[in-house]
Amino acid sequence: MPPTDWATLREGRVIDLAQSWHRGMPVSPNHPAFQMALMRRHGDMVRPDGGSAANEMIVLGGHVGTHIDALCHVSHEGLLHGGIETDPITTNNGFTQLGIETVPPFFCRGVLLDVARVHGVDHLPAGYEITVSDLVAAQEACGTELQPGDVALVHSGWNQFWDDPEAFRGQIDGAPGPGEEAGNWLAQKKIRAAGAETIAFEVIRPGAGHSTLPVHRQLLVESGIYIFEAMNLGQLATLDVGEFLFIASPLKLVGATGSPIRPLAIVFD
Repeated sequence: MPPTDWATLREGRVIDLAQSWHRGMPVSPNHPAFQMALMRRHGDMVRPDGGSAANEMIVLGGHVGTHIDALCHVSHEGLLHGGIETDPITTNNGFTQLGIETVPPFFCRGVLLDVARVHGVDHLPAGYEITVSDLVAAQEACGTELQPGDVALVHSGWNQFWDDPEAFRGQIDGAPGPGEEAGNWLAQKKIRAAGAETIAFEVIRPGAGHSTLPVHRQLLVESGIYIFEAMNLGQLATLDVGEFLFIASPLKLVGATGSPIRPLAIVFD
C-alpha cells in the first residue's frame, strides 16, 4: 500500500480510468443512449453588466459509460443480495434498499489482472472466456495476490474498440469477459469490487447478446461484490504495475441501480 505522508502522496501519478461521455458512445441495448444539449448559449441572455452564461441538459441511464452497479441492479428468482425480496422495496422513485447511495466511496488497494498481457496480445478475441487459469496467471504476473477488500480490475484490451460502438457492444461478434468459474474464483477472494473495460462484466458469446448474466448473479446477488464496467484500463496497463491506490465515488442517486463514475488509480514508483 502507498505511504500516507503528504509529500509522497503528491508524488503519485494519477491515472484516469474512465471513458469520456459523448453522443454516439457505445451503450448497452438495455439502457438509454447518452444525450447532451446546450439549453442556454452565451448571448441568449445577457446581464446588464455584459455577463452571460451557458448550461446544458444531460440525459443518461445509470449504466451508461464508465459506471458502477449497485446491489439492487440484478436479482435472481425475485431476490436481491441478502435474500431481500424485490417487490417490497421497489417504488416509482427507485429502491428503498441497496440503492447506489448506500455504496461508500472507494479508497483502497486496486490490483490489475492483465489477461491480455498474459496472452501476449493487445486485446483478447471477441467472445473469449476469461478462465481461472487466466486470472491466476495474471495475478502471478503482477506480483501480488488479491486480498479481501481489494478492487480487482481485469484488463482485456477491449478499450481499444471504444470508438467502434458496434464492435464494443459485442452484440454480433461477442466480447471477452469472465465465465462462471472465473466469477466464482473472484467471489472467493472476497474482493470489494471487480471491474473491466467491456459493457458487461461477462463473456458475451457471438450472437448471444446479454441474454444471460451469470457472473452478475455471482458477484452482485450471491456475494455482494460491486461491478465497474466500461472502464479505460489501457494507460494503466502500459505502466506495468500490479497494485495501486484506487479511488472512486458513485453519485448519491437515491434508490438508483447504478451511477456514472470516474475512478482513479494512483500509482507510486
